[in-house]
Amino acid sequence: MASVDEIIERLGGPERAAQLTAVGTEAIRKWRQAKAIPARHWPVILKETGLSLADMPGAAVPEPAEAEARPAGATAALVLADGTVLWGRGFGAHATTVGEVCFNTSITGYQEILTDPSYAGQIITFTFPHIGNVGTNPEDIETTTPAARGLVVRDDPTEPSNWRATRPLPAWLSSHGLPGIAGIDTRWLTRRIRDGGAPTGVLAHPADGRFDLPALVEQARAWPGLEGMDLAREVTTRQTYAWDETTWAWGAGYGRQTAPRHHVVAVDYGAKRNILRCLAAAGCRVTVVPATATAEEILRHQPDGVFLSNGPGDPAATGAYAVPAIRAVLDRRVPVFGICLGHQLLALALGAKTRKLARGHRGANHPVKDLTTGKVEITSQNHGFAVIPETLPEGVTVTHVSLFDGTNEGIAATDRPAFSVQYHPEASPGPTDSHYLFRRFVEMIERARAG
Repeated sequence: MASVDEIIERLGGPERAAQLTAVGTEAIRKWRQAKAIPARHWPVILKETGLSLADMPGAAVPEPAEAEARPAGATAALVLADGTVLWGRGFGAHATTVGEVCFNTSITGYQEILTDPSYAGQIITFTFPHIGNVGTNPEDIETTTPAARGLVVRDDPTEPSNWRATRPLPAWLSSHGLPGIAGIDTRWLTRRIRDGGAPTGVLAHPADGRFDLPALVEQARAWPGLEGMDLAREVTTRQTYAWDETTWAWGAGYGRQTAPRHHVVAVDYGAKRNILRCLAAAGCRVTVVPATATAEEILRHQPDGVFLSNGPGDPAATGAYAVPAIRAVLDRRVPVFGICLGHQLLALALGAKTRKLARGHRGANHPVKDLTTGKVEITSQNHGFAVIPETLPEGVTVTHVSLFDGTNEGIAATDRPAFSVQYHPEASPGPTDSHYLFRRFVEMIERARAG
C-alpha cells in the first residue's frame, strides 16, 4: 500500500495533485494529515500514477453517530456519505431526500434559488444566516415546481417581515414537499465542501422522529452523484409554449411584450423564468421547446435566433441528444446564445469538452472579466461543471474568465453567429451587470437578418 505522501509525489507534487483532482492545496494538506485520500479521487489517481486499487490508502470512514448521541430538540439530520451526522431542527415538509450537498453565498433571493431548475438533485446550504425572513410570494419563482432536494440553514426561519410576503417559508416548503434543517454550523459545512468537494448527503426530517442512521448512510453512499446524470429531461417543459412576460418593475409588476421585433426559440433544459422575461424585454417573441427537441423541431418555427437555457446535471449526458440538434442549428447559421448548461452544450457542439468542478460556483458575487471589453462584472452563478478551455477548437475564442479561479466563463465562435456565458446574466437573484448580453444577442440577430 502506497502512502499519501508517495501518491502526491507520483502525481507531481501538491500543486499538481490539487490540479489533477480539482481540489485546493488545503485539501492536499488534509489528506496528509488524515493519512487518507477520499475514494472519489481514486479513479484519477489510478489513471495518472499507474497504481492499483490495492495500493490506495483506505479512506477513514467514521461510523454513523449512535442514536443516543442525538441532542435534545433535534428533529432532523443531515447524514453525509462518509458517515458524518449533523443534527438540527427540521422545518418544512416531513420527508427524506438524497442529493449532492452544495452551498450558495447569496444574501438575497432564496426563493428564486430554491426554484431554479439548475438545482435539481441538490441540497442547498445557505451561508447567509437569515433565510426565510422575508417569507415567500407567488411572483419570486423561477419555475412552478422546485427541483432542489432541500435546504440547510443556520438559524430557524422567522415569521416573514416584508410587504410582498404571502406565506412563511416553512409553509411554502411543506406545500412543495421540501424538507429543511436549521441549527447547522453552516460555516463548518461550507469549509467541508470547499476543501473536500460537494458530498452526497441525506436530509431526513421524519414525521415519527425516528432515524435509522446506518440505513441513511447507505442511502447516501448508494446515490450515484451528478456526474453522468441527465437531469434536463426531468425539469424541461413537456410541450411547446409561447412566452411574452417581461421583467418586473417597481409599482407595475411584470409586463407584457406586445410589439416584438424578433422571434427566438428557447430550448428549455431547465430554463429560469427571468431569462425568458429578459428575452421578451429585449424585444423578442419567445417560443419555448423541450430539451429533447430536434433541429427540425426547432427550425420549423423559423426563428431569428435560438437560445440555449440553463439547466441541471452533466452536460455530457444531456449532450447525447442536445449536441446533434445544436450542431444542425449552427450549420444553418442561425444566431445562438447559451447560458450555463446551454454554454456547456454549445461548447460541446463546437468540439470542446467539459469537466466536473470539485465545489462549483454558486452565489451572486462572482467577479468575471469580459475579455472583449476589459470590464469586470459581478455575476450570479450556479454550476457544477465547466468548459475546459484547452479543448476549444480553432474558430472558438474565450470571451470571459472567472476572477475567482480562472475557469472559463464565456466563449464565442469566430466563423458563425454563436456565443455563450457560464453565468446568469438575468440574475434573479443577483446583480444586473450582465444584462447587456441580451442586447448583444439581439444585435447579433439584427446583423444576421441584415445579411
